[in-house]
This record gives sequence, structure tokens and C-alpha cells, in this order.
Amino acid sequence: MPPPPADAEDEGPQTGATTEPASTRIRNRIRRARKRFHANDNISEFLLPGDLEQLLDEVAGKMQGVLESLVIDTESDHNTQDTARRVAKMYLNEVFRGRYAAAPPVTEFPNAEQLNELMIVGPITVRSACSHHFCPIMGRLWIGLMPNEHSNLIGLSKYARLADWVMSRPQIQEEAIAQMADLLMSKVAPDGLAVVMEADHFCMHWRGVKDTNTKMINSVMRGSFLKDAALRREFLSLINLKA
Repeated sequence: MPPPPADAEDEGPQTGATTEPASTRIRNRIRRARKRFHANDNISEFLLPGDLEQLLDEVAGKMQGVLESLVIDTESDHNTQDTARRVAKMYLNEVFRGRYAAAPPVTEFPNAEQLNELMIVGPITVRSACSHHFCPIMGRLWIGLMPNEHSNLIGLSKYARLADWVMSRPQIQEEAIAQMADLLMSKVAPDGLAVVMEADHFCMHWRGVKDTNTKMINSVMRGSFLKDAALRREFLSLINLKA
């Protein structure tokens, strides 16, 4: 979906003393379209050329205010003089990139040989950040597919690219793998889909109970994986979570 055209209320990126913040313009576009912009939503369709650059400047400025409120002397401390801008770039271009970048291109191939046996991809290394504390989530993802003659097949590396796109947003693990499952169902259209994720949550490692041993494992099962207990057991036995 292309971004909405500029109108009298929104003329895109501007310069001058009376310019609205980039975040305000983007937020107004989303609200006019009656869409949501939760932490784990992708909002790339509402960005116009130049918006991200201005958003980076805005975030850097507000991050500088956070450092000042933390009573960190960024003027004389050589280690933090450019921290505000580094953090802004990290969030917009890396950690939360999946919010602002369009989905990666994925070439789909017809299932010419009418493959209909279990396929497993993984473990895929995933990195995210919890939307409660913005602490890292580091883990692994496995994908199981039962294609049919009408399914689309995608390249092996594309599973990792799609996973990175979904996970590079503030997330909670339960919603992240549901988003991944929805995306793969739309791309591949299999008879069945299984997604399992195992991850460390640094909001438990760094703060709170400070338990460094606890992991979270959860799964989403669709279609034949949900209905066929034997298929589900085969998939779970093959991914070997302890490896």
C-alpha cells in the first residue's frame, strides 16, 4: 500500500522554525488512515522521503534530554558526548528497524514437484527487545511447514530475513511468533505451519528477579500441525531444543 498523499495538513518533510516534528506528521497520517501504531506494528507505508532522517534528529534530541535527566555530563564525559545520536541510530536503523522498513522482498516459487512432506527450517537466530523495558530478547526460532500442490516455496535465507523483520520491533514473545506465523501463512499458504521460539529475556537477567537461567519457549500451530498430534510430535522431536 503506497503512503497517503500529502494534503493541506501534511506537506511532508519541511524546513523552518514552524516545522512540525516528524513524529507528529507521521502519527497524524496513521490516525487519518484509522490504523494503529503499536510498538510491534510496521508503519513503513506512512513514511515519506526524508521522514526517517528527521525522525532520527528528533529522537537524538529527546535522548539527549533523557541523559540530562539522568544527570550524565555529556559535555565533559568523552564516552557519552555522542551517545544520544548513537542510541537514536541504533533504535531506528537496527533494533527497531522492522517498524520503519518495508518487508524484505521474497521470491516465491510454485511447488512444481507437488511436495507434501514435512519441511523444517531452523534454528534461526533472532534478536528483539521487550516492549515493557526495551531489554534485549535473544533466542532461536524453528519453522515447520506442510506444503501442498498450491503452496509457494521460498528460499531458505528468506525465512531468516522475514524473522529478522518481524523481530526487529519492541515485542513480547507470544505476539512475535503469532505475527511470524501469520506472515508465513500468507506467503507460503501451506496445509500446516508450526513456529517454535526459545529465548532469553534480559528483563529477567538485568532487573527484577535477575535470574540468568530461565528461558521462555512457546509455539504456534496452524492447520495440520494443530489437528494431527502425530505430525506435531514428529516436528517437536526433530527440532531437538536441547541441541
